Amino acid sequence: MLNLDPHVLLGIVVRTVFIYLVVLLGVRAIGKREIGQLTPFELVFLLLISNAVQNAMTGPDTSVTGGIVAAVTLIAMTSLISLLFFRSLKFRHWVGGVPTVLVSQGRMVIEHLEKEKLSVEELNQALREHGVMRVEDVELAVLEIDGSVSIIRTEDLKPEAKSRARRNLRFTRNKS
Repeated sequence: MLNLDPHVLLGIVVRTVFIYLVVLLGVRAIGKREIGQLTPFELVFLLLISNAVQNAMTGPDTSVTGGIVAAVTLIAMTSLISLLFFRSLKFRHWVGGVPTVLVSQGRMVIEHLEKEKLSVEELNQALREHGVMRVEDVELAVLEIDGSVSIIRTEDLKPEAKSRARRNLRFTRNKS
């Protein structure tokens, strides 16, 4: 029931850290999606991956201690990743990604849709959810790092606000 062998417990810690990092990379490769936006095969992937890696983390040790060590290691890794996420912009971009422009001035940015593995139908669905029926009516649509889509309609921008937004965009581009 309890296994207090330090070599076995250290092995669980090492395996758990390794598996955590591999799964983090795998989930990051899936792309930016909210849980509610997962396709059925992505949801199945997440459910099965948890079961598949469980044995790899604890190995042959099925003791309560082994399970506790794996759980504490996962909690520690999550805390460490969260700390690094908030302290390092590079790490945040690597783990969380960066927002992606999907529509600019009424035109879809097809390369970005492909990069984010989003179909035109999914983009159109997001537009409809915001009450927009035509891409041409969108000044800017951005896939945020949490998987949501933010939309600014052309009609929402007054002429002076529109020119100010373009000036700000130019300013931020030149600044970086």
